[in-house]
Amino acid sequence: MKACLLAISIMSITTLSHAQTIIPLYEKIPNSKPGPDIEKSEIDPKGLTRISEVTSPTLSVFLPPKDKANGTAVIICPGGGYARLAFSHEGTDVAKKFNEMGIAAFVLKYRLPDDLIMVNKETGPVQDAQRAIQVVRERAAEWSIDKKRVGLMGFSAGGHLASTAGTHFNHHYTDTKKNINLRPDFLILIYPVISFADSIAHKGSRTRLLGEHPSPEKVREYSNELQVTKNTPPTFLVHAKDDKVVPVENGLLFYKALQEHHVPSSLYLYEKGGHGFGMNNPTSDVKWMEHLQKWMQEQKIIP
Repeated sequence: MKACLLAISIMSITTLSHAQTIIPLYEKIPNSKPGPDIEKSEIDPKGLTRISEVTSPTLSVFLPPKDKANGTAVIICPGGGYARLAFSHEGTDVAKKFNEMGIAAFVLKYRLPDDLIMVNKETGPVQDAQRAIQVVRERAAEWSIDKKRVGLMGFSAGGHLASTAGTHFNHHYTDTKKNINLRPDFLILIYPVISFADSIAHKGSRTRLLGEHPSPEKVREYSNELQVTKNTPPTFLVHAKDDKVVPVENGLLFYKALQEHHVPSSLYLYEKGGHGFGMNNPTSDVKWMEHLQKWMQEQKIIP
């Protein structure tokens, strides 16, 4: 009996270890300063993985079963105020849920703004997001992905990163020698940081990215509700009205700009839930991932 249980345990570990592949984003990391690898990965009291001091950006690849795959891909940017990455409940857990929907998922471990490791800390995160889009499209055939159905998802400050990549795609922060399209085909923004305006900004995210005293021009440049055009990708948003960390006005302003430019979009608002709840808002029985799946079907992003 013990031998049988041991065999089952070994099989489970083997299966889990092959559930994902982690690949480096770059052969040679651009916009970086030489130095030691100072990355930290910790488990918090709630059992959630937090990663900080990222020096070597990667993609964790989660592919659905071949008989379930529908060709759609989502690159996930975990949140953490541009100071750390909430890598499990806003990353790998979400990727596994997408796999159940037949969607290929990629969790982006992006560099966090830091003058010690980057020549220009302001552009490091979006550089990594664009490179992630590039990698997924470069290897689309290998992963059975439709190059025209590659989306970008972000939670909190990861939502700021995703919305930056979704509104600044004409500005190439990464090498584009292979002439690969850097525009996401759709955006999924969960309690996102959007605006850097004083009245509603998440000050920590703004300070980490732009410094203590950013110029009005920089504040405007990275206030992504002001960067929406008719070419901004279709967008699905989620926010809680009582969010005290990232005020709901962030989501509302981005949604309003999308509507004004006739960009297909949907906003789901929870009455309560605060911030950082990941896929499961403990104050509600409503699962926003179910609404997302329906919206993706309506937009013909998935069958």
